[in-house]
Amino acid sequence: MNLPTADMQRDKTFLAGGNWLNRHATVPRWWYDTWNYYINITIFPWLEAGYLCTGHKAVPADYGNNSGYWVPSTYGKFTNQDRSFHFRLRLWKEGWGKEWTPQVVIGANDGIGDSANGGSLSGQSEQGYGNGFWNRYYLAVTKHFYFEDLGTLGTHVSWIYSNRFDNKLNDPAMGANFRFHLKEDGSWLHKVVNGINLMAEVVPGYTDVKEDLTFNPDGAKYQVNVGMEYGFWKDYINAVVELNRCKYFSCGIFFKVHLK
Repeated sequence: MNLPTADMQRDKTFLAGGNWLNRHATVPRWWYDTWNYYINITIFPWLEAGYLCTGHKAVPADYGNNSGYWVPSTYGKFTNQDRSFHFRLRLWKEGWGKEWTPQVVIGANDGIGDSANGGSLSGQSEQGYGNGFWNRYYLAVTKHFYFEDLGTLGTHVSWIYSNRFDNKLNDPAMGANFRFHLKEDGSWLHKVVNGINLMAEVVPGYTDVKEDLTFNPDGAKYQVNVGMEYGFWKDYINAVVELNRCKYFSCGIFFKVHLK
């Protein structure tokens, strides 16, 4: 899912995973379906860092109607990858001070990319079709509500900013998830259901290109997405499926290990 939330992993949690992504689940640079893989570690209870690689396909004409970059014999194959770093810092923990207080996190996606051109922090609006494709910054607020013998409802509100010419954002986003925690009574059905986490979001982010593969500023800015995560083998393995705009399918899997 594309909504940044204030949920944090447990201290010293290591994640490694990958996804197959419909083009509508990415950014305009990927006008074709692609894949990614990533690692993520919670360095401290208040700090997460991640490294993401996204596949580039060799094509005769690429994003921005640029041609001549890829070797013709490789057309149609994934021959390169975009690399980006991601960071999250918790400013306030849920329940600090007063029980009703939410959790607050600030974060950056691809915040230090394209170092050859000054980095993602500089000149994004004039950068053209260069790197820093995932660049955005956000403030996320999350509050949980617990329902005994049923589950946990997470509510999420974010503000997302990016100055890239092809993903210029200064907009709110919102979403919710429900993780089942049915009463443990030895029931096989309860055990199966307790691995389910349902998700829905309304989030800004451009994805469309024109027929000539240049950015389409008239494309949809907001997306309504739904998804489900399922954890099994004591939550060490999690599978994720998403319907972007409630119809475009993407899926992935990640592995979770607690190092502490």
